[in-house]
Amino acid sequence: MAAKKPTRFGVQKITGIIAPMTTPFTRKGEVDEAAFRKQVNFLIGAGVHGLAVGGSTGEGHALSTKEVTRLVRIALAEAKGRVPVVAGIIVDSTRQAIERAEAVSDLGPAALQITPVHYLFRPDDAHMLEHFRTVGKATKIPILIYNVIPWSYLSPALLIRILKEVPQVVGVKQSAGDMKLLADLLLGAPNGSRIMTAVDALMYPSFALGAHGAIAAILTAAPAAQVKLWDLVRAGEHDAARRLHEMLLVLWNAMIDDNLPAAVKFALSEQGVPGGLPRAPMPAASARQQKAIARALKKLV
Repeated sequence: MAAKKPTRFGVQKITGIIAPMTTPFTRKGEVDEAAFRKQVNFLIGAGVHGLAVGGSTGEGHALSTKEVTRLVRIALAEAKGRVPVVAGIIVDSTRQAIERAEAVSDLGPAALQITPVHYLFRPDDAHMLEHFRTVGKATKIPILIYNVIPWSYLSPALLIRILKEVPQVVGVKQSAGDMKLLADLLLGAPNGSRIMTAVDALMYPSFALGAHGAIAAILTAAPAAQVKLWDLVRAGEHDAARRLHEMLLVLWNAMIDDNLPAAVKFALSEQGVPGGLPRAPMPAASARQQKAIARALKKLV
């Protein structure tokens, strides 16, 4: 294997608004690279502090290793060192996770965002810890645990244990809507950990609690507004932050459904960014969704 390129961004740069990119597809189901490049520059132009590729918003579950690798390469090339890029890994075995991690590691992502193993049979806590330990030893790239799978959910106690025992695991993307879980993580995580919120409906209270940033679909749908929300909370301007939160909540309520990536793509298209189609069999945003999203965006952009 070729020597790994040094990561330009340290772990502490994984902070603020890390927008999870969508993956635009053509009608034939192929990745639309030109649209993806435009999205990179739109999001950075909106002020986001980083990009995540191949996560749930990016339909990472439906991407091949070759496609994820290509998308990470493009994102890094288009970003030109302006922001860190996080590479997503959504797979179901230690072997698969290592294979995909090795494929992207040479490109120089700031971190890997890896889901727990989740197809039907959940490993016990000891084997889940060993999964992340083994992947970390194999790749040497910092890892964020993407804690999103309802039937393979990692408790705050287990996450804190992994953060303490596995040096390569540097943080968690916490995706459940239960704010107490996020608060428990923030309270117990080792110093220097990156605890990123993905509670899309509750970005404002997440930031007020002290989350180190966010990686969540709502960020990509309204990036400039989310950067503003982050800045308002950090400045202690909570009245203004709460008002902006209320407008963002209307947008989230319009988007949330089983075809969420498609809803984000429509929101992008409303802002002049070609969103493309979701990969089959996911349906595109419905007429009802489109109307509600467009109405909510008018108050935000």
